[in-house]
Amino acid sequence: MRIMVFDVAAEHGGALTILSQYYDLAINDKENEWIFVVSTPQLKEYENVKILRFPWIKRSWIHRLYFDKFVAHKLVDKYRVNEILSLQNVTIPKVKVKQTLYLHQPLPFINKKYSIFENFKFWLYQNIISRIIFKSIKEADKVIVQTKWMMDSAIEKANVTKEKFILKPPVLNISIQETYKNDNEYDCLFFYPASGIVYKNHEIIVKACKLLKDKGITNYKVIFTISGDEYNHIKKLKKFVVDNNLPIEFIGSINIKAVYEYYSMSILIFPSYIETYGLPLLEAKMHKCPILASDCEFSHEILDEYDNVYFFDPFNILELAELMKAQINKTTV
Repeated sequence: MRIMVFDVAAEHGGALTILSQYYDLAINDKENEWIFVVSTPQLKEYENVKILRFPWIKRSWIHRLYFDKFVAHKLVDKYRVNEILSLQNVTIPKVKVKQTLYLHQPLPFINKKYSIFENFKFWLYQNIISRIIFKSIKEADKVIVQTKWMMDSAIEKANVTKEKFILKPPVLNISIQETYKNDNEYDCLFFYPASGIVYKNHEIIVKACKLLKDKGITNYKVIFTISGDEYNHIKKLKKFVVDNNLPIEFIGSINIKAVYEYYSMSILIFPSYIETYGLPLLEAKMHKCPILASDCEFSHEILDEYDNVYFFDPFNILELAELMKAQINKTTV
């Protein structure tokens, strides 16, 4: 069987991780032929894996729209594909072969609504692109989702049955080298591995740290895996941190081994309020470290059975500050 995988959107982050997982699966599948349609990722070809790259798609939305409308279905016909796996939240139009849709864009399914003035891109996803996504859910033969909350929301918004869905939470095949240990040798350490996208909500941590400083509490450190120049709002946050001499360090992107090392010696703060899954929550849970998590559906789905988690309103600065204070007192006594 010849399977064509579409993922022209994947470039970095979680989307690239999903693409990599299916690419690894394809390499080891000697019974089927796989064709990956991507934009910029550099993937090696194998005897049973062919790569079609279209980097020009990333030039603009117009280029992406042109590809979707006039190029994608022609590739399916040209390579006589038997089945399509779309990893980009929408199905391929104008084709008649079986399609499986991997749904991992949470914006159309969350309760928080963005105005056109607050964030145009998020508004676009919630009001325009969402219609294409809902239509794709209806048209797909099967839809893969990572979480039950997203499946339930998709069933409601697209008006489809549960039988259409495959619930497939991420699986981490990792060997835990060292679990969390508080040896009281250093000040309390908090860790937040996340990109600088606005809904990752670094701002609440920064403001909670300012509250703690105003109360004379400074015997702790917070680690961000951003450099501080990713976006304008992040640049402003870093300036605020520097101007107020807050104990927050911007260390930039680090590899997964370093991330796991931080889990073994720090407390995870996870204030993000928009996630499909929230992989750091699972990683931290596996490392048995304390977790301060946003009180959201995705967080509860991962952590409700975990006994070392404390939930907080991701928009309540005082609530987070109090949880941080409790961990600092517990860690540094």
